[in-house]
Amino acid sequence: MESPAPVENVFVDKKAVDKLSEGLLSHYLPDLQNSKRALQELTQNQVILLDTLDQEVTKFRDCNALLDLNSLFTEAKVYHNKLVNIRKEMIMLHEKTTKLKKRALKLQQQKQNEALEKEQQREKELEREKRLVAKPAKRS
Repeated sequence: MESPAPVENVFVDKKAVDKLSEGLLSHYLPDLQNSKRALQELTQNQVILLDTLDQEVTKFRDCNALLDLNSLFTEAKVYHNKLVNIRKEMIMLHEKTTKLKKRALKLQQQKQNEALEKEQQREKELEREKRLVAKPAKRS
């Protein structure tokens, strides 16, 4: 197969080139402009979507921070209740020790009184024995 000889001098009518260019542009330009508008709208929507996503991420972070705060407050409440219970227990123990001290003092006083009574009873017995001991009769 023989290749055709290259065309060296081709003369094209300027009006024909203009009309062909115009036709080509009129055929593709509306679609290209519609595509450009659609891409701009998509880009704008994408920017809006990114902003919205950023706001949602911020909300989730704030929410997590609130959850952390809530857990801290819950923990603080638990420890406060423990402190209240310890305080009540200390008050109860103080009352018990006070009662025990009073009882110990009362028992000590009672033992002292019993010891004193025993001593007085022993002295009475000794006195009674002295009186009962036969006295020699006086010789006149």
